[in-house]
Amino acid sequence: MLYKRLLLCIGLLYFLLVAITAQAQTQTKFNWVDSRAHSGDFPLVAKKQPAPIVVAAEDFKVVEIAAQDLAQDINRVTGHKPLIVSTNQNALQDLKTPVVFIGTLGRSPFIDNLAATGKLDVSELRGKWESFLITVVEQPHAGMKRALVIVGSDRRGTAYGVYELSQAIGVSPWYWWADVVPEKKPALYVSAGIRQFGPPSVKYRGIFINDEGWGIHQWAAKTFEPEYGGIGPKTYQKMFELMLRLKANTLWPAMHPVTKPFNDFPQHAQLADDYAIVMGSSHAEPMLRNNVGEWKLPHEHYNYLSHRTQVQGYWEARMQTNGKFENIYTMGMRGIHDSYMQGPRNDAERIELLQKIFTDQRTLIKKYTQQPVEQVPQMFCAYKEVLGLYRQGLQVPDDITIVWPDDNFGYMRNFANAEERNRAGGFGVYYHLSYLGAPMAHLWLNTTPPALIWQEMHKSYAMGADRIWIANVGDLKPAEIGTELFLQMAWDINRWQLHNQQDFLRTWAAREFGDKYATEIAGLMRDYYQLNYQRKPEHLQWWLPRSSPRLSDLNATERSERIEAFQQLRLRTEQLRKKISDAKQYAFFQLVSYPINGSALANIRFLQGERGNKTAALAADAQLNKETALWNNWLVDGKWKHFMAVEPASSEWDKYRIAPWEMPKAPPHHTANTESVTSAKTQKPRYSFALEAENFSRKLDRSGTGWQVVAGLGRTGKGAVALYPVTAPASNIDKLPQQAPRLEYDVNFPKTGTVTLHFYLIPTHPLSGNKLRFAVALNNRPAQLVELDVNDGSTEWAQGVLNATRVVSSNMEVTTASQTGTQTLQVYAVDAGVVLDKIVVDIDGLPASYLGLPEE
Repeated sequence: MLYKRLLLCIGLLYFLLVAITAQAQTQTKFNWVDSRAHSGDFPLVAKKQPAPIVVAAEDFKVVEIAAQDLAQDINRVTGHKPLIVSTNQNALQDLKTPVVFIGTLGRSPFIDNLAATGKLDVSELRGKWESFLITVVEQPHAGMKRALVIVGSDRRGTAYGVYELSQAIGVSPWYWWADVVPEKKPALYVSAGIRQFGPPSVKYRGIFINDEGWGIHQWAAKTFEPEYGGIGPKTYQKMFELMLRLKANTLWPAMHPVTKPFNDFPQHAQLADDYAIVMGSSHAEPMLRNNVGEWKLPHEHYNYLSHRTQVQGYWEARMQTNGKFENIYTMGMRGIHDSYMQGPRNDAERIELLQKIFTDQRTLIKKYTQQPVEQVPQMFCAYKEVLGLYRQGLQVPDDITIVWPDDNFGYMRNFANAEERNRAGGFGVYYHLSYLGAPMAHLWLNTTPPALIWQEMHKSYAMGADRIWIANVGDLKPAEIGTELFLQMAWDINRWQLHNQQDFLRTWAAREFGDKYATEIAGLMRDYYQLNYQRKPEHLQWWLPRSSPRLSDLNATERSERIEAFQQLRLRTEQLRKKISDAKQYAFFQLVSYPINGSALANIRFLQGERGNKTAALAADAQLNKETALWNNWLVDGKWKHFMAVEPASSEWDKYRIAPWEMPKAPPHHTANTESVTSAKTQKPRYSFALEAENFSRKLDRSGTGWQVVAGLGRTGKGAVALYPVTAPASNIDKLPQQAPRLEYDVNFPKTGTVTLHFYLIPTHPLSGNKLRFAVALNNRPAQLVELDVNDGSTEWAQGVLNATRVVSSNMEVTTASQTGTQTLQVYAVDAGVVLDKIVVDIDGLPASYLGLPEE
C-alpha cells in the first residue's frame, strides 16, 4: 500500500513538473519582452536609450530590410529609434554599449565568429529550412557586456526572427494593413534564454491576390499608387512586408484583366527577391506567365497542339528574365483564364498532351535555372477539370508537388492515399477564403469560420499535404483573420490543436486590442462566424443568379430569430466599441465592427424585405451604405478610400453573383430547396425532436480513435463532431458494435413505428471514394449503414455548400415506446471525414425549416 502511495506521489509530482515546465515554456515563448527590468535581461530600450542594431554588410538584402523595420517598430512602441550599423567584424570595437546582432549563418561574420568561439550554439540551426533563434549572449566581444542575437539558418529565417521580436514588443503584423496601433511603452527588456523556432511545418506558405477588380485594385489605382494605375510596386512592397511578418514566403500575384501583369514592372521580380519572397503563379498560369495580360497573340493560338513553338517561346521568354530568382513554377496548361485547355478533343488527349508539356517545361527550367530540374520547386494544381484528369491516370513527374484544391467554399476536395504519399514532390493545398464562380461567389466579407479552416487544414496536413499551402485571399482585406490562422497553421501545425483551436480568436484579439476585452471580442466574432456560416452574406439571395426570385428557406420563426440575433450582435459590438481606446478605433472598425455590422445589416434588409417591412429594410440598407462610406472616407483619414464596396461591387461576372438589393415589390415566389427537410405541416410537431450532435450522452472510443467535438463548427449549437485521428482506417461494417467508435444519445420515443432520422452533415468531401459513410442503431440492434453520395459539382452539392449542410436520411423501426424506459440511439463511425452537426428525428412530421428543429 505504501509503495502504491509513493508511486502516486511521484506521478503527481511529475505531472506538476510537466505542467510548470509547459507553463514556463509558454511564458518564454510569448511573454519574453517586458517594459520592466529583471536580472539578466537585455536592455533593448532603457532610460530612453535604444540598443544599436548591427547587421553585416555582406548579409542578404532582406536582413537589412527587416532590421530597418525593427528600428521603426521599436520607435513606434517607445518613441526612440535605434541606430542601424552596417559594418564588418573589425569595426566592432567602436560599439561599447549593449547591441543587437542580426545575421544569417554563413553570411554574417559577427554571427559566425560567435559560433566559432563557442559563445553561440547554432548546431540546431545548420542546414535547417527557415529556422531562427533569439538569445542573449554575455560578453560577445571585447568591451561588450551583453548582446541580443537574432540568427537565421537562411535569409528568411533571419527575417522571421527579426519580425518575431517585433511582435513580442507589441507590433502586430497588421499594424499597417489594419492600422493596429501598438501600445506605448517606456522601455523594453528582453529576458535571458534561448528561443528557437522552425523549421516550418509547411515548406512553402503563401497567398493569392485574386478577383481584385472591385477592392484592392480600385484602392491602389485611385488612392495608394495612382501613378501606376493599379497594383504596383508600392502595394507589393507593403504586401511582402506583411508576408514576412506572418512568416509566409510565397505569392501568387494579382492576375485579373484589370491588373497590369506582375512582370510588366521590371522592378517587381527584384523587389520580391529583395524581400526573399518566392514567386509563383496561379493554377491557370504556367511558368510564371499572366495569360490574360501577357498573351498578345489571338486566344486560339494559345494551343499547344497547333502552336507549340509560339507557346513554348512565350514560356521561354519568362524563364530568360526570371529564371535566376527563387520561384515555384506552375506546371501543365489550362486555358487563357481559368478555362479548359484548347486543342485536345477529350480527356485521353488532354492527359497525353499534358505529359508532353511537362517534359518541355522541365527542359526550359533546367536550362535557365542551371540546376537539376528535380531540385527546382514545381507544382501541379489539380483544380477543377484538372482533378478529373489526375483521377483518370495523369502521370505527374515524381518530384513535382501536387496541390489539391478545396471546392471553393472551404472544404478540401481531395486527399492523398498511403501509396501516393511516397511521392518525392509531396502534396499541397489551394484554399479559398474568397471566390468568384459558381454556384455563387463570396467576395465581400470573410465569413469562413476559423474552426472550419482548422479542421480542413489539420485534415489535409495529416493526409500528407505539407509542401505548399496557398490561400486565395481575394482583396486581402477584410480576410485578415482567416489569412492569419491559415498561415499560423502552415508555420506550426501543432500550435492549434483540437483542444485549443477555439483559443485562436481570443489570442488574436488580445494581441490586437489588449487582454482586457479579448474574451468579449472573441465572443462577438464567434457569433459572427456562426450566424454567417448558416448563410453567407453574399448568398442571401436564395435563388441562383439569372433564375427566378423566390423566398428564402427560413420559416417565420427562423427569420425573426435571425434578425434578432444580428440586432443583438450589433448592439453588443457598439457597446464594446465605446470602451475601446481612441488609438484602437480604426483597427476595431476594420477587424470587428464593419464585418459584424455589414453582415448584420445585409441580413436585416433582406429578411425585413421578405417580411414586407419596407421601413426597416430601407433603414438597414441606408445604414449599410453609411457604414461602407465610413470605411472609404472616415477610416484613417481616407487611407482606404475606394477599397470597400458592398457585394455585388460591380455589374461584372453577374452570372456568379447576387443581384443588387432592392426592396421587393411583392413577395417572391417560394420554391422549396431540394435538400431541405420540409412538409406541408407548419406548426411544431408534438413528438418530433432534434439533437445537437455534440450533446451526446456517452461516447466509446476504440484503439485511440473516437468521435470528438470540434468547437465552433456547425450551423447550430456549440460545435460538431468528427472522427479523430483523421488517418484512422475505415471500420469493418460487419463488426461495428465490436470495433467502431460510437456516440450514444439517450432518447425518448413516445410511440412505436417507423421514424425518420435526418442527419445534418458539414458538407465535407470523403477522404477517399465519393461517399460519406457512418452507421446508426437503436438499443444495440444491428446497425444500418448511412451513406451520402457527395456527387461533387451536382445541384445537390451546390445547394449543400450554399446552405453549409448536407442532409442524409435513414428510416428506423421503433419497437418499444419510451414509457418502458429511455432508449439509446447509437451512431457508429465508419469512415473518417464525416462531420455530424445535428440529428432531427421525424416522428410525426416536420415543419418547413432551414436549420432543422431546435434542440429541446
